[in-house]
Amino acid sequence: MEISDNIIMMPFEPKRPYQELGLVLRKELIEGHYTVGDRLPPERDIAERLDVSRTVVREAIIMLELENLVEVKKGSGVYVTNIPDQSPHRERIISDDAGPFEMLQARQLLESNIAEFAAIQVTPGDIAKMRSALKLERQELAAQSEQCVGDERFHMSIAEATHNSVLVDMLKQSWERREQSPMWQKLHSRISGHDYRQEWMEDHAKILAAMQRKDPIAAKNAMWQHLENVKQRLLELSDIDDPDFDGYLFSSNPVVLLGGGQ
Repeated sequence: MEISDNIIMMPFEPKRPYQELGLVLRKELIEGHYTVGDRLPPERDIAERLDVSRTVVREAIIMLELENLVEVKKGSGVYVTNIPDQSPHRERIISDDAGPFEMLQARQLLESNIAEFAAIQVTPGDIAKMRSALKLERQELAAQSEQCVGDERFHMSIAEATHNSVLVDMLKQSWERREQSPMWQKLHSRISGHDYRQEWMEDHAKILAAMQRKDPIAAKNAMWQHLENVKQRLLELSDIDDPDFDGYLFSSNPVVLLGGGQ
């Protein structure tokens, strides 16, 4: 995907794939391709036309939402609400976050390797912490609580099982960045219900089982697959156009495959 050099009043220098696409869509709004009230093409069509993944399209739409240029109506589509103002003194709401799916991709790479190392280092005390976190998850789910303390605690307990403070700090920063991200919050505003949390809790049980066996390859595979499931479920739950989405970042980890994983 290439962005033309003649974008009028480029409001910022894009650093991320979704920002590049967001500028393309912004330019199309400015040039009159769409007017207020128009429905943007489906995500699939935008992805095919500009040769990008559905996840990048999803993130670019979130960026335009945060700028109040479009409104998402779930099951209906994305509608233009404003045309970008080109006044040189007009401040714009531009997100410089990493996109939520880009964050998940980074978590896959980081946490699958953390899980592999943790399975080698894990102690009975670490296993007890993981069990306690999983129990809290079950309680929160049974109460249909909006809180996900058990989820975060479970992931952190695995990082702590590496007994490496740098890895623990890296994961903490990843969670804090997610919680403070307007992009992540906007994505989650489209999601309702709690059924998906049951699926993720079952994934956690598989990760715990691998930890109890002190099986590093199984732990790595289980964590990778868990975060792949999270990514795909978030894509489905936040889908704007239809349930038959085909977006993905990448579904297999060559490192895991070489290590004897599935």
